[in-house]
Amino acid sequence: MKYRSIFVSDIHLGTKFAQADMFLDFLKDIESDNLYLVGDIIDGWAMKRKYRWKQSHSDVVQKILRKARKGTNVYFITGNHDEFLRDFVPIFLGDNLTILNEVDYNSLDGKRYYVTHGDFFDSITMTKKWLALMGDIGYDLLLNMNQSINYARRKFGIRRYWSLSKYVKDSVKSSVSFINDFESILAQHAKHKNYDGIICGHIHKAEIKMIEGIEYKNCGDWVESCTALVETIDGEWEIVDWLHHGECNSESVT
Repeated sequence: MKYRSIFVSDIHLGTKFAQADMFLDFLKDIESDNLYLVGDIIDGWAMKRKYRWKQSHSDVVQKILRKARKGTNVYFITGNHDEFLRDFVPIFLGDNLTILNEVDYNSLDGKRYYVTHGDFFDSITMTKKWLALMGDIGYDLLLNMNQSINYARRKFGIRRYWSLSKYVKDSVKSSVSFINDFESILAQHAKHKNYDGIICGHIHKAEIKMIEGIEYKNCGDWVESCTALVETIDGEWEIVDWLHHGECNSESVT
């Protein structure tokens, strides 16, 4: 499958829960003119707590570098988990790989998008890092609980995967309120800077929707949902759900 541009975020290489093998499968199956890595690709926070770097994580890095060598324009946008790179940007690795904190993107129809991981607009991450670190540890705990819960479900003959962490994110009032505030703040920034839309990650929730006249697009993650945001050769926007055999779920923006 060939796309004009692919946007992925929150792979969290260096962690137990990074779906590196699945992401490699995705990279092998798709091609694009541009590949945007929208932050939290390498999880420096987690690696400080416990080093977990598998061969598949190195394979992901090598595959991305190989795509850049073969002509794909690769843009690595730093996130809070790979903030160790921020003091050194911009970093140019060959002709086709650039590491940045943010970048503009012009779509086929001439619209201008602000591409950012999103943590700069998260008041907790920016002003209470200790609380963000505690939240990160709590998220890892929920992911571990997911494994135990689904093991028990399989013992009772329930094959369908269920995610406690996703349930908390989608259903707990304070979590829903945080996500809504995050999206609204990003949309307000884009409007203030005269962008047509925003492309981000950070909250592990893939989505395409309108917020106050701004096109909000979130890549999702490669820890649980395994999603990518893509612009097709024809200029259409889609969310690719790789957990479900790479099927594309299109959501129109009007």
